[in-house]
Amino acid sequence: MSEPQTPPAYDPVELARAYSEIAQRSSQMVSRYMASHDTNGAPVFKDELGVAKAFYDMAGKLFSDPSKLAEMHVKMWQDYTSLWHNTMLRFWGLDAKPVIEPAKGDRRFKHDDWQQNFLFDYIKQSYLIASRNLHQMVGSVEGLDETTAKKVEFYTRQYVDALSPTNFLATNPEVLRETLSSHGQNLVKGLNNLLDDMESGNGKQLRVKMSDPSAFAVGRNLATTPGKVVYQNELMQLIQYAPATTEVWRKPLLIIPPWINKYYILDMRENNSFVRWATQQGHTVFMVSWVNPDAAHARCSFDDYLKCGPLAALDAIEQATGEKSVNAVGFCLGGTLLACTLGYLAVRRDKRIASATFFATMIDFSEPGELEVFIDEQQVANLEKKMEQRGYLEGAEMAQTFNMLRANDLIWSFVVNNYLLGKSPFPFDLLYWNSDSTRMPAAMHSFYLRNMYLRNILREPGGITLDGVAIDLTKVKTPAYFISTIEDHIAPWKSTYAGARLFAGETRFVLGGSGHIAGIINPPAANKYCYWTGNKLAPTPQAWFDATEQHPGSWWTDWQQWIESRAGDKVPAREPGAGELPAIEDAPGSYVRVKLSAEQPPPAAPNPA
Repeated sequence: MSEPQTPPAYDPVELARAYSEIAQRSSQMVSRYMASHDTNGAPVFKDELGVAKAFYDMAGKLFSDPSKLAEMHVKMWQDYTSLWHNTMLRFWGLDAKPVIEPAKGDRRFKHDDWQQNFLFDYIKQSYLIASRNLHQMVGSVEGLDETTAKKVEFYTRQYVDALSPTNFLATNPEVLRETLSSHGQNLVKGLNNLLDDMESGNGKQLRVKMSDPSAFAVGRNLATTPGKVVYQNELMQLIQYAPATTEVWRKPLLIIPPWINKYYILDMRENNSFVRWATQQGHTVFMVSWVNPDAAHARCSFDDYLKCGPLAALDAIEQATGEKSVNAVGFCLGGTLLACTLGYLAVRRDKRIASATFFATMIDFSEPGELEVFIDEQQVANLEKKMEQRGYLEGAEMAQTFNMLRANDLIWSFVVNNYLLGKSPFPFDLLYWNSDSTRMPAAMHSFYLRNMYLRNILREPGGITLDGVAIDLTKVKTPAYFISTIEDHIAPWKSTYAGARLFAGETRFVLGGSGHIAGIINPPAANKYCYWTGNKLAPTPQAWFDATEQHPGSWWTDWQQWIESRAGDKVPAREPGAGELPAIEDAPGSYVRVKLSAEQPPPAAPNPA
């Protein structure tokens, strides 16, 4: 029989020292906060997101129908009556079927006490009943416009998630056990973690750490595929990767990542790097590495990203390899830019892109998913005012928006782990990348939000004009491959499907398992998820899905089969820097390493090479 574990030694001197440090740091932070939010004693409330108005409209509709409100209350009372009855049965040692269970995939209640201890089981079910009834109540309100209804539903979910019993010391059994066993040292450590995170946000905002920032470094254990930067301008560096085979396909592969995040999501570690895998399939891979913009880039437009991004890359690749034609890949916003590039080249009868692949890309924004909650005229106008003052959108603000789409996984789970359990975040490469955010230039981002999301005119012939060319996607005859994912909250697959139907050429649409990142970064060796394929595009996404065939594993192999017939013949492998473009520096380059904090002034924009 094993010896019982003794709790950690209680050291009152060490605890007193920790409390003293906490008090001192807290005082300094409160002083800085008050100084930066001086309003002469008057409270300031700004409903920049339009949340208060949405709930005011909802409440007016709700209370105008007392009978429905009473019906909802009776239903919730019945649920609680059943819960009280079942709890008493469990109290007396009898079996009782739960009134309600957590949704599939809800990991908040995985600790055994949530099931085995009747008190915590009661707390859990009580919360789930209230959550369900609240969602049903606001969802049943009639007469709201679609935008207001979506906003009410989204922020109701945020409110309900925040009030989960897992987020509080007194109602989280795992935290209570840890507090008792460590004599409360977990709470002291947690408070120190909280202060660390607040200080990293300069006392103005809380930046919850999702991963150990010291565990990873770009170029050390992330973005390690060998290569050289062979071209750069003020907006991007172009990386050419070293070949992994003696022969390569004639047509190079150009990858255009989003500039909302850094490119190395496509080149994380050796076992999940799309870049490394593509070189192993015989592709000469070129990657656009976007600059992390600052105030000097405030006036950079979508036109500039077109000219300094894919158009400049096409010229540089021809210099480096002698090839006039490439296969191009665009991921998310990078795919939207690739679609614009195809429309631009089609008008100019430029055929330098032989095929186009779109990773989780929206072109038709008629169904933008939950991001629609953050994008309306009022919110965009307020965002433009902020960007006008700074010249850019801060990366942390954008990251927080995306995190709210999965708040339990990307916010509250770390609040519990870091602040209540007092643990350090686990070193996780994907979450490190997620926190390594980038800024967005004011002019470009305003154009993107207004013309793509609000007006949705990229899909219309001549809807937008870039560099003097009216973009018409219906004239694009370039073969296209669309890969989307079934659980994507950022680029919903039914919306990406609508974009795929805009082109005039041959188009293959594939649907992968999982979400926006995990479904795309899914190497064949992992043998995870699945994907669906169909022979042709149907008028509606559901009609296409009903006729699809499901395949196990990664869609990467399907894409490789598709791209090989468009890659030309085999030629001797090309070494970066051996052509007319000499190497500037080793991959991953310097642009991707730039981290701009609130404490340091941004550097000047780099000069074109």
